[in-house]
Amino acid sequence: MFRALLAAFVLCFSALSATAADKEYLVLNLKDGTVVIELFDDVAPGHVARITALAIEGAYDGIAFHRVMDGFMAQTGDVKYGRVEDDGSVSENAGFGGSDLPNLAAEFSDIPFDRGIVGAARGGDDVNSANSQFFIMFAEGHFLNKNYTVWGKVVFGMEYVDRIKRGAPNTGQVTGPDKIIRAWAE
Repeated sequence: MFRALLAAFVLCFSALSATAADKEYLVLNLKDGTVVIELFDDVAPGHVARITALAIEGAYDGIAFHRVMDGFMAQTGDVKYGRVEDDGSVSENAGFGGSDLPNLAAEFSDIPFDRGIVGAARGGDDVNSANSQFFIMFAEGHFLNKNYTVWGKVVFGMEYVDRIKRGAPNTGQVTGPDKIIRAWAE
């Protein structure tokens, strides 16, 4: 069904290439709407394989956007500590976890961190510590170029990303965060 909708989108708007139906996508169902992320498996195959595998097993369903900085990015994907509870709370350890899978080696590219780019979050200065967490850019952040792995780009629904609840001004930590309702790969 999603491929049929995407094909109609391509025909109507031609904003995407004619081969868009042949590409792979991560789809995020958020509170305000659906976000479609084109996966760059030719640029970051290890990261795309990991994100896709976690989405297929449902690991991202119910996971908080635990760090959201206005004018910068929205971070999510902590499948260990980031689950939003029924009361809207999330563990104080959200952002410090990953999956049970090993960390990933960096896959740097020449793709700049512009609005809508999706990158792999990592721990501190270790460029090979990405695991399950990722962030979506609200705006340009070229200081991240060739320091973080780019693995996708929002091609539909960026207006819904823009509506994600923001966190504290200095840290981005979010109280009562928004979440990924459901994620899947197409």
